[in-house]
Amino acid sequence: MRSEGKTFPSHRCLIPASEFRMKVTSKNYRVTLNDGNFFYLAGVWEPALGAWPLAFRIITVGANPEISRYQERHGAVILRRQVMDWLDCNKLEADLLVTPPAHCFLIEEISSTERHKRALAR
Repeated sequence: MRSEGKTFPSHRCLIPASEFRMKVTSKNYRVTLNDGNFFYLAGVWEPALGAWPLAFRIITVGANPEISRYQERHGAVILRRQVMDWLDCNKLEADLLVTPPAHCFLIEEISSTERHKRALAR
């Protein structure tokens, strides 16, 4: 769900993450914060309606300079110090749902060998 021009006065949630993945043509990439910390992706939840179950949506922002070489958008990153600001609506969306600055992500290509090892370990 795009963040631009929207407000989220209720049903806010967080998706904990240590990385997110991108696939560009046949290559896969892992994206982490360059300081190694985990983070959250801003989200909203929607209650179950009829036959539709509870649903979650990740809110997206325009890609920062490193990610924009691969794709136009990514999930809105909420840092640990911002958790209660997001959940308790203490700050405006425009102050939290921002494109991260340059040089905050580490992007690593995931080799097919590594993907194969992870699949076997499951």
